[in-house]
Amino acid sequence: MRLTTKGRYAVTAMLDLALHEGRGPISLADISSRQQISLSYLEQLFAKLRRNELVKSVRGPGGGYQLSRDKGDIFVVEVIDAVNESVDATGCNSKGDCHDGEACLTHHLWCDLSQQIHTFLSQISLADLVARKDVQEVSLRQDRAQAIQSINLERIEAVG
Repeated sequence: MRLTTKGRYAVTAMLDLALHEGRGPISLADISSRQQISLSYLEQLFAKLRRNELVKSVRGPGGGYQLSRDKGDIFVVEVIDAVNESVDATGCNSKGDCHDGEACLTHHLWCDLSQQIHTFLSQISLADLVARKDVQEVSLRQDRAQAIQSINLERIEAVG
Protein backbone atom coordinates (compact mmCIF):
# COMPACT_ATOMS: atom_id res chain seq x y z
CA MET A 1 0.00 0.00 0.00
CA ARG A 2 1.44 3.32 -0.99
CA LEU A 3 -0.24 6.00 1.06
CA THR A 4 2.62 8.25 2.06
CA THR A 5 2.88 10.65 4.97
CA LYS A 6 1.57 13.43 2.73
CA GLY A 7 -1.86 11.79 2.52
CA ARG A 8 -1.85 10.64 6.13
CA TYR A 9 -0.84 14.06 7.44
CA ALA A 10 -3.41 15.83 5.25
CA VAL A 11 -6.21 13.62 6.59
CA THR A 12 -4.95 14.04 10.16
CA ALA A 13 -4.78 17.83 9.83
CA MET A 14 -8.23 18.04 8.26
CA LEU A 15 -9.66 15.85 11.02
CA ASP A 16 -8.02 18.11 13.62
CA LEU A 17 -9.66 21.09 11.92
CA ALA A 18 -13.04 19.33 11.95
CA LEU A 19 -12.70 18.41 15.62
CA HIS A 20 -11.93 22.02 16.60
CA GLU A 21 -14.16 23.86 14.15
CA GLY A 22 -16.40 25.36 16.85
CA ARG A 23 -13.46 27.41 18.13
CA GLY A 24 -13.20 29.68 15.10
CA PRO A 25 -10.24 29.68 12.72
CA ILE A 26 -7.55 27.20 13.76
CA SER A 27 -3.89 28.12 13.36
CA LEU A 28 -1.49 25.76 11.68
CA ALA A 29 0.74 26.20 14.72
CA ASP A 30 -1.99 24.67 16.90
CA ILE A 31 -2.46 21.76 14.50
CA SER A 32 1.33 21.34 14.34
CA SER A 33 1.54 21.25 18.14
CA ARG A 34 -1.30 18.78 18.62
CA GLN A 35 -0.43 16.46 15.74
CA GLN A 36 3.36 16.81 15.83
CA ILE A 37 3.54 17.67 12.15
CA SER A 38 6.09 20.19 10.95
CA LEU A 39 4.62 23.67 10.50
CA SER A 40 6.34 24.12 7.13
CA TYR A 41 4.93 20.78 5.95
CA LEU A 42 1.44 21.81 7.05
CA GLU A 43 1.82 25.07 5.13
CA GLN A 44 2.55 23.11 1.96
CA LEU A 45 -0.39 20.76 2.53
CA PHE A 46 -2.82 23.57 3.33
CA ALA A 47 -1.84 25.45 0.17
CA LYS A 48 -3.05 22.40 -1.79
CA LEU A 49 -6.12 21.93 0.40
CA ARG A 50 -7.03 25.60 -0.11
CA ARG A 51 -6.53 25.38 -3.90
CA ASN A 52 -8.87 22.38 -3.90
CA GLU A 53 -11.42 24.37 -1.88
CA LEU A 54 -11.43 22.05 1.13
CA VAL A 55 -10.32 24.80 3.53
CA LYS A 56 -10.48 28.57 3.59
CA SER A 57 -8.03 30.87 5.29
CA VAL A 58 -8.90 33.70 7.63
CA ARG A 59 -6.28 36.46 7.83
CA GLY A 60 -5.33 38.72 10.69
CA PRO A 61 -5.13 38.32 14.45
CA GLY A 62 -7.01 35.21 15.49
CA GLY A 63 -6.82 33.97 11.91
CA GLY A 64 -6.18 30.50 10.72
CA TYR A 65 -8.05 27.91 8.71
CA GLN A 66 -11.60 26.63 8.60
CA LEU A 67 -13.29 23.89 6.64
CA SER A 68 -14.75 25.34 3.45
CA ARG A 69 -17.91 23.27 3.78
CA ASP A 70 -19.66 21.07 6.30
CA LYS A 71 -17.54 18.23 7.67
CA GLY A 72 -20.23 15.79 6.53
CA ASP A 73 -19.60 16.90 2.96
CA ILE A 74 -15.82 16.41 2.96
CA PHE A 75 -14.68 12.86 2.31
CA VAL A 76 -11.31 11.31 3.12
CA VAL A 77 -10.65 10.47 -0.52
CA GLU A 78 -11.03 14.17 -1.46
CA VAL A 79 -8.35 15.12 1.04
CA ILE A 80 -5.97 12.48 -0.26
CA ASP A 81 -6.65 13.47 -3.87
CA ALA A 82 -6.17 17.17 -3.04
CA VAL A 83 -2.58 16.64 -1.94
CA ASN A 84 -1.84 14.62 -5.10
CA GLU A 85 -1.73 11.30 -3.35
CA SER A 86 -3.06 8.11 -4.75
CA VAL A 87 -4.06 4.94 -3.03
CA ASP A 88 -2.31 2.37 -5.17
CA ALA A 89 -1.65 -1.23 -4.21
CA THR A 90 0.21 -2.07 -7.43
CA GLY A 91 3.96 -2.11 -7.70
CA CYS A 92 3.88 -0.12 -10.94
CA ASN A 93 1.68 2.87 -10.03
CA SER A 94 -1.13 1.25 -12.05
CA LYS A 95 0.86 1.63 -15.29
CA GLY A 96 0.82 -2.08 -16.11
CA ASP A 97 4.56 -2.19 -16.76
CA CYS A 98 5.44 -4.19 -13.68
CA HIS A 99 6.97 -7.22 -15.44
CA ASP A 100 9.45 -6.40 -18.18
CA GLY A 101 7.20 -3.59 -19.44
CA GLU A 102 4.06 -5.73 -19.27
CA ALA A 103 1.41 -6.32 -16.61
CA CYS A 104 2.29 -9.02 -14.07
CA LEU A 105 -0.03 -11.90 -13.18
CA THR A 106 -1.52 -10.08 -10.19
CA HIS A 107 -1.62 -6.55 -11.67
CA HIS A 108 -5.40 -6.52 -12.08
CA LEU A 109 -5.91 -7.94 -8.58
CA TRP A 110 -3.94 -5.04 -7.07
CA CYS A 111 -5.76 -2.55 -9.31
CA ASP A 112 -9.06 -3.93 -8.04
CA LEU A 113 -7.84 -3.62 -4.45
CA SER A 114 -6.81 0.00 -5.08
CA GLN A 115 -10.28 0.70 -6.45
CA GLN A 116 -11.92 -0.91 -3.40
CA ILE A 117 -9.82 1.23 -1.07
CA HIS A 118 -10.68 4.36 -3.07
CA THR A 119 -14.38 3.47 -2.87
CA PHE A 120 -14.09 2.79 0.88
CA LEU A 121 -12.41 6.15 1.54
CA SER A 122 -14.94 7.97 -0.63
CA GLN A 123 -17.67 6.83 1.79
CA ILE A 124 -16.04 8.19 4.96
CA SER A 125 -16.61 11.84 5.77
CA LEU A 126 -14.81 13.95 8.32
CA ALA A 127 -18.10 13.99 10.26
CA ASP A 128 -18.03 10.17 10.38
CA LEU A 129 -14.54 10.29 11.89
CA VAL A 130 -15.40 13.09 14.33
CA ALA A 131 -18.34 11.00 15.60
CA ARG A 132 -16.10 8.07 16.50
CA LYS A 133 -15.53 7.65 20.23
CA ASP A 134 -11.90 6.60 19.77
CA VAL A 135 -11.18 9.72 17.71
CA GLN A 136 -12.82 11.93 20.36
CA GLU A 137 -10.75 10.31 23.12
CA VAL A 138 -7.49 10.89 21.27
CA SER A 139 -8.49 14.48 20.55
CA LEU A 140 -9.24 15.14 24.23
CA ARG A 141 -5.87 13.70 25.23
CA GLN A 142 -4.11 15.88 22.64
CA ASP A 143 -5.99 19.00 23.80
CA ARG A 144 -5.00 18.31 27.41
CA ALA A 145 -1.36 17.80 26.47
CA GLN A 146 -1.36 21.03 24.46
CA ALA A 147 -2.94 22.94 27.38
CA ILE A 148 -0.30 21.61 29.79
CA GLN A 149 2.45 22.54 27.34
CA SER A 150 1.05 26.09 27.07
CA ILE A 151 0.89 26.46 30.86
CA ASN A 152 4.47 25.24 31.20
CA LEU A 153 5.65 27.71 28.54
CA GLU A 154 3.85 30.56 30.32
CA ARG A 155 5.56 29.60 33.59
CA ILE A 156 8.96 29.51 31.94
CA GLU A 157 8.38 32.92 30.35
CA ALA A 158 7.20 34.36 33.68
CA VAL A 159 10.32 33.13 35.46
CA GLY A 160 12.74 34.10 32.69
